[in-house]
Amino acid sequence: MSEAQAQRVIEVTSGEVCCSQSWEQAYLRFETPEEERRKFLRRLRALGATGWPRDAQVVELFCGRGNGLAALAELGFTRLEGVDLSASLVAQYRGPAQCYVADCRHLPFPDRSRDVLVVQGGLHHLELLPDDLVRTLEEARRVLRPGGRLVVVEPWLTPFLRFVHAVCEIRLARRAWPKLDALATMNEIEAPTYLAWLGRPREIVALLRERFDPELLRESWGKLHFVGRRPST
Repeated sequence: MSEAQAQRVIEVTSGEVCCSQSWEQAYLRFETPEEERRKFLRRLRALGATGWPRDAQVVELFCGRGNGLAALAELGFTRLEGVDLSASLVAQYRGPAQCYVADCRHLPFPDRSRDVLVVQGGLHHLELLPDDLVRTLEEARRVLRPGGRLVVVEPWLTPFLRFVHAVCEIRLARRAWPKLDALATMNEIEAPTYLAWLGRPREIVALLRERFDPELLRESWGKLHFVGRRPST
C-alpha cells in the first residue's frame, strides 16, 4: 500500500468514527433510557411478545445500549442475548443478558439455536442494499430454529413520516424542540443508508416474505412492523 493510499484509509476510518460518535450523541439526546424502555415495552406487547414462551432464547440484533433487552426482561424473558457493532453502546448496558460486539451479517451463534430474533431500528443502517439485507436475513434464518420468529420494526415512508421529515426542515421547530433536533441530526448523519432504505419498500417486503412466513405485516405511524416465522425447511 502506498503512503497516499494509507493516508486515505486513515481519513476514511476517522470520518466513519466521527460520524458514528456524532450519531450516538444525537441518539442519546433523542430519548432517555427510561423513555426508550417504555417505548419498547409498548411495541413488544403490540407485536405479540406476551404470547411467546418465557423460556424462549431471544436475541436482540442492533441492540444498542440495551433498552430493548431491559424491556424483554421486564416481560419475563430470562434467556436473553444482544448483538451490536458499537462497543461503546454495548458497554452502556447493565443487565443479565449476554451481549456481543459483532456484525449482524455474521452472527456468533450455531445453526438453528435461537427462538426469537428482534430488530428495532437497525436494518436501515445497513450500507449496501439489497446485499447487506440479504446477508442479514440469511443469517437470521440460519440461527433460528424451525418455527422461530424474526421481529422487525423499521422506519417506513408513511404519510406520518413524510410530515415528520417536513417539520425537521423547519429550523425554528428544531430550536424549540430538542428531541426533534436530535432526530433530524440522526437522519442527516445516516442519510445515505436511511434514504436508500426508505426508497425500496417493495423490495424489502419481498425479501422478508421470501425467507419468513408472515404472522404480522403492518405499516403505520412511520414504521414497518413485521413478525415472520422461519419455515421448517
